[in-house]
Amino acid sequence: MFILDVHLDLSMNALEWNRDLTRPISEIREREAGLTDKPDRAKGTVCLPEMRRGRIGLCVATQIARYVKRSNPISGWHSPEQAWAQTQGQLAWYRAMEERGEMVQVKDRAGLEKHLELWMNNPPPDAPVGYILSLEGADSMVTPAYVERAYAQGLRAMGPAHYGPGTYAQGTNAAGGLGPRGRELLSEMERLGVILDATHLCDDSFWEALEHFHGRVWASHNNCRSLVPHNRQFSDEQIKELIQRGAVIGGALDAWMMVPDWIRGKTTPESSGVKLSHLVDHIDHICQLAGNARHAGIGTDLDGAFGREQSPGDLDTIADLQKFVGLFRERGYKEEDIAGIMHGNFIRFLRDAWK
Repeated sequence: MFILDVHLDLSMNALEWNRDLTRPISEIREREAGLTDKPDRAKGTVCLPEMRRGRIGLCVATQIARYVKRSNPISGWHSPEQAWAQTQGQLAWYRAMEERGEMVQVKDRAGLEKHLELWMNNPPPDAPVGYILSLEGADSMVTPAYVERAYAQGLRAMGPAHYGPGTYAQGTNAAGGLGPRGRELLSEMERLGVILDATHLCDDSFWEALEHFHGRVWASHNNCRSLVPHNRQFSDEQIKELIQRGAVIGGALDAWMMVPDWIRGKTTPESSGVKLSHLVDHIDHICQLAGNARHAGIGTDLDGAFGREQSPGDLDTIADLQKFVGLFRERGYKEEDIAGIMHGNFIRFLRDAWK
């Protein structure tokens, strides 16, 4: 089945992890053998050949560069200009992949339909992987006026915050609302038609953002707080509000978000028993709240600063997303609903947003 993954940090892996994503996953892992600078070395799960093998022919691919003030203890760039420059380097990598024929940017309805026609009709083995450009955390926007510049480069979705306190909103493990600059950012996004990604917004910023933003909203990679209690997850109240707004929520495969009591660096897929079926639990919970299967999708976040050491135990590479088809069948999901979760719901969302 064709799959749309709505959250992959491809350029971050290419530039900060120094992974040549055009190569086989075995080669990428082999080149990282013995490296200890990052906990997921030699445990990556994503590359373009594996995406093609798993029929993940379209993704939402990120730019990500967090700016942190001196009082902020988490890692990041020390000025918004540095963060902006980092996102421009990431964009250059996507452009290089386009020039090689490895990827193609999708940024409007016509481009979406053309790409779907290619992938839905027996695509060639070397078919380019489509990507919709998203920004995870808006701190690299030096001013809200930069949104228009980024839109011209193809940016079509944006999450105002990532982890901790931000310039335009407060993110995971933080608290507080948007402030004037955040509301100005949302105004620019709404004017240009940039999709608001509610992922990572703390509760205060989440509710304020939805109050002030009247454009299209989705959540690219979020699971359910009722199953795994943590502020990174959405409460049932938040999920219901997103459903009311016509949003689609992508289920994430970061193991600590899938099962409770995960301790990073200590818990393992083997000790926790985490499997792909645990994400089915989260997606099923969203479907039960909605009363239908039209608001759930896949946003894996695979290789988002973690690898197989923090992924479901029955996943070796991103190509294993195909296993979800059988898992949903076992839960009694109809074929049309499975297709909706695997690609159709987010495609419907994009078609409507890009009228």
